[in-house]
Amino acid sequence: MKTGLHMGELMMKYPFELPFAEVQADLDTFVTAVFSCLESEFLIMPKGLGFIDYPVFEQGYEALKQTTKGFTFLEPESLLQKTSEAPIVILVLRTMLGFTPPEWAYLATLQTGVEVSQGFVRALDRKIRLSPLSPLADGKVTVERVKALIDTACRLLKQGAPPATTDKIHRLDKADTKTGIPGVQALAGMGVPYAMLLYERFLGRPFAGHRDSVSDLVGDSLEAAVEDALSKAGISYRKTKRAEKISGFDQTPDFIIPSEFNPQVIIEAKITEDDGTARDKATRIQHLGALSMAGQPPDKPKYEVIACIAGRGFGVRREDMKKMLIATRGKVFTLRNLDRLIDCTGLWNFRTR
Repeated sequence: MKTGLHMGELMMKYPFELPFAEVQADLDTFVTAVFSCLESEFLIMPKGLGFIDYPVFEQGYEALKQTTKGFTFLEPESLLQKTSEAPIVILVLRTMLGFTPPEWAYLATLQTGVEVSQGFVRALDRKIRLSPLSPLADGKVTVERVKALIDTACRLLKQGAPPATTDKIHRLDKADTKTGIPGVQALAGMGVPYAMLLYERFLGRPFAGHRDSVSDLVGDSLEAAVEDALSKAGISYRKTKRAEKISGFDQTPDFIIPSEFNPQVIIEAKITEDDGTARDKATRIQHLGALSMAGQPPDKPKYEVIACIAGRGFGVRREDMKKMLIATRGKVFTLRNLDRLIDCTGLWNFRTR
């Protein structure tokens, strides 16, 4: 039993422990029970493949600073040679611009006439992340496209942010790039004012790009916990793939037990830290519950629907949680009580150990 819980929480019954009729008769109490054990992991994120640690990023920054003589000479030819030797410089350049890889590719194509596809720039970005200090291949097409990216970066950084109307803001209107090279030199030489640094973080959301890139891994942590519970009990299951089509389901669940050919239990494993996304995921679970009851007597669904959820997003809207409890007939689990998943559901009938 976890420490630090209130006595009321310790005495609280969870909806999966009782007959559905009792849950249905007192939904508000059981919504509170589920809310009490929802935990948020938004402060911790997986690094994932291709995470760039600060010392590596700083190495790229220093290489760029040295090559440009303290950001005095942004010459594409010398930068092209440096990025070939230390590709991390390319990521530093993109960070200075504040662009996504496809945005940079689009502008490079527009300004140089060289076709830099989104597929190429995404593959380049991933390759650099995986091996930031390994020299790039010197194929003719690669060199031509990288040169187009660098030419565009140099041109944009030199010109700074052009004037914009009062109701608009230019993407280069940032503390370092607003006035062109002089602004970059000033910040590189004296350090960034803390208030401005905080403001730019406020505009860009700290860790936003990385958080988006590992969103699948965040969800995988809950799915891995469900898989672990099923495997330890020796239960046969089918874990579906993203966007996979399964006969009989217009909306494919995350797990089907024992198989898609004889679905007896289905499990949705969902994490969200956002209440808007939580509503969408609650609707998804509700739909699977409706599919299980289609053409069935009220007390005999075609298969049992189980929801395994995590994240603070699910703990915002009580009405959405009520819908999930009804759709799953009370079978809503969180990471805190996932150890009871097998014992308190129809999964018990499939365990072999």
